[in-house]
Amino acid sequence: MPIALTIAGSDPTGGAGLQADLKTFAAHGVYGLAVVTAVTVQNTLGVDDAFAVTADRVTAQVEALAGDFAIDAVKIGMLANGAIVEAVAALIATLDPPNVVLDPVLASAGGRPLLDADGILTMVRELLPRTLVVMPNVPEAETLASVRIRSVDDMKTAAERIHRLGARAVVIKGGHLPGARLVNVLFDGRRAIEIAGPRVDGSAHGTGCAFSAALAAGLAHGRALAEAVEAAGHYVAGALRHRLPLGHGAPLLDHFWQTREREIL
Repeated sequence: MPIALTIAGSDPTGGAGLQADLKTFAAHGVYGLAVVTAVTVQNTLGVDDAFAVTADRVTAQVEALAGDFAIDAVKIGMLANGAIVEAVAALIATLDPPNVVLDPVLASAGGRPLLDADGILTMVRELLPRTLVVMPNVPEAETLASVRIRSVDDMKTAAERIHRLGARAVVIKGGHLPGARLVNVLFDGRRAIEIAGPRVDGSAHGTGCAFSAALAAGLAHGRALAEAVEAAGHYVAGALRHRLPLGHGAPLLDHFWQTREREIL
């Protein structure tokens, strides 16, 4: 069984963060390992607070797991501050794991910062050049590329700029742009590829986490990058169609919708 490691913050709702990553890995037949970078205080209504783990303890968690497991993919999510970003970048450089997927979590959906200014600079300088693929949403891509994004062509421009920062490939998630189709843009270092599908009405908590974790799972299984991006988008669309209105705020994704559909059939 392939093994994937998530390095991310916690989400007590289970809808995002490392809890959602583990669910997504399991839904794709991948055994998930988890390293905690921060503990958040949140529910489906929003994030109230976050407490970062010390960088040396993040390092200790990763080293303990890397010394015991052969890891096929790494998904990196919320890193909280510059010290943790620097520690994770150093670990990636030393351990050289395959298929490093970076979801650059800069802020919550409600706008609360989840990575400090030093962390953003350190991410660009030290972590991006060590990733296989970085997966920002539109607001994150605007920050990383220093460009406004209002169209798919703008996404392509931003993806090329982010690629020049060092990431081998860039996927910009198009969910924030309007339109009947949802278009994600993959820039693989040579060309920009539009990967489109019908837009699912409505929203849910944790779509970005599920997308990046699903991509990491696909890469752990040996899928080519473009194929893994398309499959991850299909998975998230299905999880969004089957979203669960369990709390009083944003609905939660059904990470195991494919299993439930098979049970019905």
